[in-house]
Amino acid sequence: MVSIVIALVFAILFPGVILRTKSILAGRKGPGLFQPMKDLSVLFRKGSVISSTTSFIFKMAPSAGLASVLCAILVLPFGPYHALISFNGDIVFFAYMLAVGKFFLIIAALDTGSAFEGMGANREALFSLLTEPAFFILVGTLAMLTGFTSFDNIFTGLFASDNSYVLIYSVLSVFILAQIMQVENSRLPVDDPKTHLELTMVHEVMILDYCGFDKAIIHVTSYLKYIVYSLLVFDVLVPETWSDGYQFLLFAATVFALAIWVGIIESFRARNKMANNTAYLFTISSIALLAFVVVLILTEKMTVL
Repeated sequence: MVSIVIALVFAILFPGVILRTKSILAGRKGPGLFQPMKDLSVLFRKGSVISSTTSFIFKMAPSAGLASVLCAILVLPFGPYHALISFNGDIVFFAYMLAVGKFFLIIAALDTGSAFEGMGANREALFSLLTEPAFFILVGTLAMLTGFTSFDNIFTGLFASDNSYVLIYSVLSVFILAQIMQVENSRLPVDDPKTHLELTMVHEVMILDYCGFDKAIIHVTSYLKYIVYSLLVFDVLVPETWSDGYQFLLFAATVFALAIWVGIIESFRARNKMANNTAYLFTISSIALLAFVVVLILTEKMTVL
């Protein structure tokens, strides 16, 4: 339950920190830290206009997406506080709960009958497909290191070992998770949330028909997904044996560091050409596979001749 509470609290701050970072680096005053929340409050007060060509799928997709992310958070521990739900194989449950939300958003885009939204749905499905191996290689390696297939037990067992290779793999895990976070939240260099050219949009073109309350729910879901990956990064880096005060302080530092990192990337890096995104996503999976081989060697489960 602690994971849900801190996710909701820090989801308020994450997008604002990104905006402030980009404003400072651009040398302008820019919007305030809570501007995204003000935008959400405006959307929540607006009604929704729904096309007559859509079905019930279009209406339920935003709620299904939000519910899937909240269910995924339930299996994530926070430091000494265990996950609300924990069972063997919950790493697979976590991945596919996030996939369920994305699936509903994709078929909702197709439900509109728009060629542009269908194009965005096609790209979103492809990017998710190419990112999935990186995540499963990563958590599979963590499971192999600890001997567990539950997040609760994995993060407990990760720091129970005295082997120095744990630090090496933790650093590699942070890098891979940060890259996956960028892709899953449709940010640069794969997608640009600020673009207005439909031919180069991915996520934004999928939600063109949404407005008002439904669009606010979609944005809230996106903000929560940032915190989901922040929780994973935090759990990989910080032992649960540290005091509660340090835990909360370091989690706040993790969230702000990731948000600042996203702001820096979007300030200084151009968006990839659409044709280059496939190679970029394969690179993330290749790094995850490299980390897997490194762990096999360091744990002497594979010998190099």
